[in-house]
Amino acid sequence: MTTTKLRVEGVHKRFGDRVVLDGIDLTVDEHEVVCLIGSSGCGKSTLLRCIDLLDPIDGGRILLDDDDVTAPGSNPNAVRRRVGIVFQSFNLFPHLRVLDNVTLGPRKALGMARDQAEARGVELLDRLGLAEQARKYPDQLSGGQQQRVAIARALVGEPELLLLDEITSALDPELVGEVLATIRELASSGMTMVLATHEMGFARDVASSVAFLHAGKVLEIGPPSQVLGEPEHERTRGFLSRVIEAGRL
Repeated sequence: MTTTKLRVEGVHKRFGDRVVLDGIDLTVDEHEVVCLIGSSGCGKSTLLRCIDLLDPIDGGRILLDDDDVTAPGSNPNAVRRRVGIVFQSFNLFPHLRVLDNVTLGPRKALGMARDQAEARGVELLDRLGLAEQARKYPDQLSGGQQQRVAIARALVGEPELLLLDEITSALDPELVGEVLATIRELASSGMTMVLATHEMGFARDVASSVAFLHAGKVLEIGPPSQVLGEPEHERTRGFLSRVIEAGRL
């Protein structure tokens, strides 16, 4: 039986006079990987920030399981214990070693004992191919390694949902593959994920569903073979034609 993990219902968000999200509807089932695609400025990053309650919404609601996490009185910190997020920039503390970067959150926010947090951190770093980097500082790592550390940090609290915001866009091309391989491994393990990405080939291979956003709306959503192969909406076709011309699909 399919279990719905996330429901975004009629979500609106504006910054001043600019409408960024204009009635977004999105459903993500447990163990599903949903890729958000679309031109820069279409609302992908804002949607992820709203799901993690980093940006308050102006209308609609967001439900995690059956809990309305945008209801008045909802505790954002409690929600963020259930939702992990990884951004374009690594945001690692340069004065802390890798293992300390990964374990700081659960120790400070969740009250996890240091030995327990470090055991979990070492396990994750090993899983992501970073075991030998645990005692190094971030500036001693490549960009791809730093982004995988950021992913480990998001996973250490064992979130139910992982949000990924263009996590390869700041990387040199030769480093993109190692980060995408990490996401493939998480997808194969059953992690529920929503990711904004410009990597169309990756979306085609890994996503359960692809959602095309334009002007703050979900114009088209469906299996990768349909949205990327036989899109129904004219704007989706126009976007993908530009992607193909650029050699990204």
